[in-house]
Amino acid sequence: MSKRNFSYYKVTKFNTIKEMLDMAVKEAGNKIAFKYKDNGEIVEITYSDFAQQVTWLGSALTQMGFSDKHIACIGNNSYKWVLAYLTVLKSAGVFVPIDKELPANDIFHILNESECSVVFYTKTHENLFMNNTNKLPNVKYYIGFDLMADSGNFLSFDKLLEHGKDYDSTEYQSLSSDSNALKLLVYTSGTTGIAKGVMLSEHNLVSSVYYGLQVSTVYDTCLSVLPYHHTYESVSGILVSIHKHSTICINDSLNAVLKNLQLYKPSYIYLVPAFVEVFHKRIIKNIEEAGKLKAFNNLISVSNGLRKIGIDLRKNFFSSIHKVFGGRLKKIVCGGAPIRPEIGKFFDDVGISLINGYGITECSPLVCANHDAFNDYHTAGIKLPCIEWRIDSPNEEGIGEICVKGDIVMLGYYKQPEKTAEVLKEGWFYTGDYGFINDKEQLIITGRKKNIIVMDNGKNIYPEEIEGYIKEIDYITEVVVRGLSDEKGYESSLLAEVFLSEEKTPEEVLKDIRKVTHDLPTYKHISKVIIRDGEFDKTTSKKIKR
Repeated sequence: MSKRNFSYYKVTKFNTIKEMLDMAVKEAGNKIAFKYKDNGEIVEITYSDFAQQVTWLGSALTQMGFSDKHIACIGNNSYKWVLAYLTVLKSAGVFVPIDKELPANDIFHILNESECSVVFYTKTHENLFMNNTNKLPNVKYYIGFDLMADSGNFLSFDKLLEHGKDYDSTEYQSLSSDSNALKLLVYTSGTTGIAKGVMLSEHNLVSSVYYGLQVSTVYDTCLSVLPYHHTYESVSGILVSIHKHSTICINDSLNAVLKNLQLYKPSYIYLVPAFVEVFHKRIIKNIEEAGKLKAFNNLISVSNGLRKIGIDLRKNFFSSIHKVFGGRLKKIVCGGAPIRPEIGKFFDDVGISLINGYGITECSPLVCANHDAFNDYHTAGIKLPCIEWRIDSPNEEGIGEICVKGDIVMLGYYKQPEKTAEVLKEGWFYTGDYGFINDKEQLIITGRKKNIIVMDNGKNIYPEEIEGYIKEIDYITEVVVRGLSDEKGYESSLLAEVFLSEEKTPEEVLKDIRKVTHDLPTYKHISKVIIRDGEFDKTTSKKIKR
């Protein structure tokens, strides 16, 4: 594969979120922007109607004096969540998305630290707020997505939207703010420590969308699955889709993903590796149980042979797999963690492009992604054109901390100058992730800096790599690889702590682990297995706490 055997996609330039939405209305006003279920019925909203509702809600908030305030939103993915999000992004205010899974004290801490004047919320948090208004002195109004009537400072979202129709929209429509000022305040949930507020500007968001689409394009219909309080979905998913004038189908439950894939028939979807791995496991297991694995592998060989001479019959050969995903799925955009190349190859073999990328909230979030014409499953892809990157203090294998500089890098951590100074140095953001850049200028992620296991022979082990292999064993639900210390306290071997979906002995598990990790170097082999009685403790973003 040549170093530059591709062209960046052409993308229409825009400078503000307002300009982006105006373009969508002008160019695709009658196109369906959103589809979602309401009481069992599918609701469709055009781009023109969406923009109109944004104006109504914005006019109401402006009339109330909140056009330049910090405004929070907490709750399940919904159309109203997106409506509140775009309304604030178009204003002079700051949007603060909050993870709905956080404990009450963390929610209060974020609302108080971020000085939010308004909170949009779903019914699940109604009692929490109604019983604790005294703990939130800055919050003037609580706007309930599900609230039917106003009660004191608890307002109905629907009624507020209705009121907005009657207000003069001139003031809201004319609002503007410094593109380099704080616009989106996202609190990260790391595996250790208290969440930090990542400050992103409108310029950060615009750059992520504009340059991200130059590297990896999207199509006409998206199934929106991942939580909106994460930038991966709210920026790379929602904003990117709006700029492309795609139809965004809002998934109503994680338990309904497969059903909604078949209902909405999307052409692309954003997922994290955990989702993709589950799909892969399930498909392979079904093939094995049907006794068709050998025939399936033979069909892949035939299909790949035909592709070499320009004949692509993957949709025909593997139609049953395509039906699982709705029949129209072209692309899965996968980020959040590295994914095994074998899984990428599997999806490509059956005719669904798996585009791996790398991002981090502090980088708005996209740093790099694989191009459709330059897709290498072993890598996280090529960098966005607007950034520089480098590897800090690389070892003999070229592996070191990934550092990023450019238009996507955050302003800093909110009210935490010391924490900001630890990771932002002379414009360079130190990601805390380790990896290397190959000779084709593609990034390979090896793992998190804090997770590295240093063996007594001097070898650095990145447990995420080994865990990726182990998770392919169908009965292993969760795994963490750790160093095993000898009597002198040195890490001399590796153990795997696992949570299983069926009963197995440690000896049986170890035997299966050695099968799937057979091709790894000897020093990466597992010597001991511990079976857990329950799942690992996790962060609210479902990452295992180490």
